[in-house]
Amino acid sequence: MKNLMRLNILLFTFTLSAVACAQAPNGYYDDAEGLEGYELKTALKNIINGHTVLSYGSLSDYYIQMDKDLYYENDQSVLDIYSEKPNGPDSYNYGFGNGDRCGNYSGEGDCWNKEHIFPQGFFNEQLPMRTDLHQVLPTDGYVNGRRSNYPFGKVGSATWTSTNGSKVGSCSTPGHSGTCFEPIDEFKGDIARIMFYFATRYENEVTSNSWDNPNGDNNNPLNGTNDQVYEDWFVDMMLQWHHEDPVSEKEIFRNNKIYQIQHNRNPFVDNPQWVDAIWGDGMNVSDLNSKTKVDLYPNPVKSVLNLKSASIIEKIEIYNISGAKVQTGKPNSNDVEINVGHLANGTYILKMTIDGKVSTEKFLKK
Repeated sequence: MKNLMRLNILLFTFTLSAVACAQAPNGYYDDAEGLEGYELKTALKNIINGHTVLSYGSLSDYYIQMDKDLYYENDQSVLDIYSEKPNGPDSYNYGFGNGDRCGNYSGEGDCWNKEHIFPQGFFNEQLPMRTDLHQVLPTDGYVNGRRSNYPFGKVGSATWTSTNGSKVGSCSTPGHSGTCFEPIDEFKGDIARIMFYFATRYENEVTSNSWDNPNGDNNNPLNGTNDQVYEDWFVDMMLQWHHEDPVSEKEIFRNNKIYQIQHNRNPFVDNPQWVDAIWGDGMNVSDLNSKTKVDLYPNPVKSVLNLKSASIIEKIEIYNISGAKVQTGKPNSNDVEINVGHLANGTYILKMTIDGKVSTEKFLKK
């Protein structure tokens, strides 16, 4: 970088923690320590199993605690991943009162209802899946209807597009033919971590005779097993979305609220590296060490940026978009919390030295 302007160097604040987000209660994930692969997945299932089962009618009243738009327009409206425009004003907004809940609808913007990220038809509307807050979100009723029970994937040719850019159309994701639904990039990681949660929480149920036969419907992404749970193409797609869209503050906030209500957590929001430890392409702990993989979240960030690496992060430097170094530190830890609340809003480059190798990541301060 040329002509770097010297700014005041601010020291990092960092802490060591047993969990990446330092949000889960102490000891919550103890039984998963040191595990990987499907053994890790089963251990996590046993930890998050047996949550408090809610009534379907009660979900709408809980959304006001966890799904307010505090991150984009900050207008306290319903944060709907199918209509939210991260970079501009939304085409419409909903309140949480009965007046904005569906009812009937004839087009986008009429009302909101409950969207099952894993379609409830595939598990025949059974409990506790039907009322699990981790996978049931408030979304526009019409867009929810257009999504139908189509699997998530990359849309090649769109037949319909929502006002925020979510699309329905022919699937271009390798390994799948047919129609799929593609949300905008801002929420792809959210959906992937919900789907991985679902595969973990319900690993014993997904092969039940009371669920739809996954081979009987091209839209059903299940592969008929309790371990991988999803078909290869779908796992690849979700892994890609998980990597491209890291954990956000919205997800962390929602995860904590759900824990207060139904008393279980999404482990892949708390510990994003566990997705690769379970479903990664042959990836295990030794692979993580050799690839110096780092999870960085939330991104965008308001105050505290979390770093999680299987290897020791020796040195960190932050540069603003003009190329000036604005912060530095030597945490010598693989669990790092960085206080960036004092930085001005904008885009920054994080430069990390890990096992003597330099890696860079971009993050947005909001």
